[in-house]
Amino acid sequence: MKATIAKYQMFNFNDKIAVAVSGGKDSVSLLQILAKLERRYPKASLVAITVDEGIRGYRDEALKIAAENCRKLGIKHHIVSFKELYGYTLDEIVKHLKIKGNSGPTPCAFCGVMRRRALNTAARQLKVDKLATAHTLDDETQTILLNIFHGDVLRIAREKPVTDEAYPKLVQRVKPFCEIPEKETALYAYIKKIKFQTSPCPYASEALRNDVRRMLNTMEEKHAGIKFTIFKSIEKIRPALEAIAEKEGLGECSECGEPTTERVCRTCQMLKQIKRDDRY
Repeated sequence: MKATIAKYQMFNFNDKIAVAVSGGKDSVSLLQILAKLERRYPKASLVAITVDEGIRGYRDEALKIAAENCRKLGIKHHIVSFKELYGYTLDEIVKHLKIKGNSGPTPCAFCGVMRRRALNTAARQLKVDKLATAHTLDDETQTILLNIFHGDVLRIAREKPVTDEAYPKLVQRVKPFCEIPEKETALYAYIKKIKFQTSPCPYASEALRNDVRRMLNTMEEKHAGIKFTIFKSIEKIRPALEAIAEKEGLGECSECGEPTTERVCRTCQMLKQIKRDDRY
């Protein structure tokens, strides 16, 4: 991981860093490693952010695990909730979708969009320099293929190991695990006897990401190194994608003022859909 941090120049010696901690093996391992590294740089500081989507049972357990790890490391732990930000928990959104027989975005689609907004909002309020997420090599290759399958290839230009400082309201994101296979972060957590959540999200089975994960794992077993090859291939063509993506530009959502490439951001579009359906 140190090599990845150095390669992409992820941090400065005096950065205030927020770590997105879900309570899973990847995020808790990242928190442990960055806490160890941070001790060598007295001018740097570390905080943790956990998003409470409002998933009864599942997220309750994760919050306790995240808080316990932060307490042991002496790191301030901040929680941001869907209910406070959006007026709905994810459980309430899913209940709404089932009642309406929604054939559009899955619960994971809603969650992914809203989580990104929540993390950025919390990081901005904490006035951090960087937001570190625990996306592994597996996560990165899955996301690359998902963006292609969804026809959103320009998103590949933006979702990279270190995001650009493209807009004042967007906190720069870094991914120290982006070249580390998920199996290695799991091994680290077990060797170090780190407590983490093992139960899967109850809504994950509906996500297209699961199919992509299985496909990539099957291919990796038959053709070792294919995940890294996909990652490196995208790194080579990303400059060309960035040149196209620059023409889109970023503006502010007419509804909430958050950064977006559209007139109304995706989060507001989703919330308006729920509120509109509730009226009928």
